[in-house]
Amino acid sequence: MQEKIKVVHIITRLILGGAQENTLLTVEGLSKISDYEVTLFTGPPLGPEGSLVEEAKEKGLRLVLIDCLRRNIHPWLDFKSFFKLYSLLRTGSYHIVHTHSSKAGILGRIAAWCAGVPIIIHTIHGLPFFPYQNKFMNFITVNLERITALFTDKIITVCDNMAKKAHKAKVAPLNKFLTIYSGMALDEFLKVKENKKLKETLGIKDNELVIGKIARLFELKGHRFLLKSAKEVIAQFPNTKFLLIGDGILKDKLEKQALDLGIADKIIFTGLVPREKIPDYISIMDIVVHVSLREGLARAIPQALACGKPIISFNIDGADEIIRNGQNGFLLPAPNMSEEEWDSYDCTQLTSSILKLLQNDNLRKKMGDEGRKVVDPIFRAEYMVEKIDDLYKKLLKEI
Repeated sequence: MQEKIKVVHIITRLILGGAQENTLLTVEGLSKISDYEVTLFTGPPLGPEGSLVEEAKEKGLRLVLIDCLRRNIHPWLDFKSFFKLYSLLRTGSYHIVHTHSSKAGILGRIAAWCAGVPIIIHTIHGLPFFPYQNKFMNFITVNLERITALFTDKIITVCDNMAKKAHKAKVAPLNKFLTIYSGMALDEFLKVKENKKLKETLGIKDNELVIGKIARLFELKGHRFLLKSAKEVIAQFPNTKFLLIGDGILKDKLEKQALDLGIADKIIFTGLVPREKIPDYISIMDIVVHVSLREGLARAIPQALACGKPIISFNIDGADEIIRNGQNGFLLPAPNMSEEEWDSYDCTQLTSSILKLLQNDNLRKKMGDEGRKVVDPIFRAEYMVEKIDDLYKKLLKEI
């Protein structure tokens, strides 16, 4: 009987988020291929964002919780996490270690190298160095990425632009990168119909238009820009509601901002929404806005396009790889300013883009139809797993 290929995926925490969903779908998909025995290492899902741990358990995936693994820098816990990972990898006799996220990517790759794992792969879901982070942290993260890239066989990026940025920062040669778009259960979005019952439950009237955003309520996700723009949009289109899906540490602050702007009755904060319900929520949106300042390629963008919704996004990282400006959505320049200046951001372009779509039903439909053509098959979970499987087999042959 042929020995199974033992693979371990490592991610810092299994919360509700794009990188985590990508990882879970990858582990699930690979586990269905008879060649593999796949295990997932993760830290506790701390924070208000929700957890995918129970879902992983329900799917029967091999899951190892490493209690000391944390997202934030914590020297003692990081030291413990490294030795725990090293011990598990050393005794597990794994053929492939595949890491995700910055902390797990650094600790996991070093531990895998020390443990003598033959193949080490890392997926960058979002670059850990970026314009809105202080220079010292960027210096540290860039150099850590350069060091760990030295003993990484392949670095997967979720968009081409991220590979180019990492290469420009001298993380690794360009031929070490491979783009594999982040997969999802695409048919759930392509086939969804407007959920009128959900609309009614949320208190949205039939004659009201809905602008939606799907993101954790955290800095860099751009909610403050959308709320600032919403005031002007509502002034011109009073029959508009803004639907914000997600939870996070900024909830109270954003609710206060809406109250101070006098638009609290037009803003719906849903809190956490089960992952399988996201297609239903997008189905009742007329426009999806994703003005985030830091992403790899936000899953909300292909999800919106698959549902036939026009998308408005800042032109960062991989957004321009699937948003055709003026055809299936609008790409806007991201704010070129420090965090302290964000409150002074001029939302004119964002507001005018939203208003242009609100004023023209045919344009919304035309853009939505164009969007569906872009996402299939490259955002299918099956397609993503197939590409990762091909990479694993290729690297194993080269040992």
